[in-house]
Amino acid sequence: MAHFAQINSDNVVTQVIVVSNNDCGGGDYPESDAVGAAFCTNLLGGTWKQTSYNNNFRVRYAGFGYSFDEELNAFIAPKPYPSWTLNEETADWEAPVPKPEGHAWTWNESTQTWLET
Repeated sequence: MAHFAQINSDNVVTQVIVVSNNDCGGGDYPESDAVGAAFCTNLLGGTWKQTSYNNNFRVRYAGFGYSFDEELNAFIAPKPYPSWTLNEETADWEAPVPKPEGHAWTWNESTQTWLET
C-alpha cells in the first residue's frame, strides 16, 4: 500500500489516503509517485504527493495541516511556536535556545526558555 497526501494551492496537506500498489504502477518511490498522483487526481481531483509511512522519503509522513516544501522535497509539521525557525537541512523546527539534555522539557514561548517538566 502507498500513501498520498493532497495539498492545496498553499501546499498545505488537506488529507492523506491509502492507494493500492497496483494503482501506483506496482513500483517503488520515486517511480510510483507520478503514477499514484495521477491516479489520485483522476479519482478525486487536486494535487497529490506520495508520502512514506516509514519516513523513507520526503523526510516524514504527511499529516493534516502539514505543508509540502517543493525545494526541500519534504513534508513539514506546522510551526509549533512563532519564535522557532526551520532548519532547512533537517526540515525540523528549532527553538531559538537549544533544548537541554536529559529530563523532560517544555518550551515556554513567553520567556523563550525551556522548563523542566
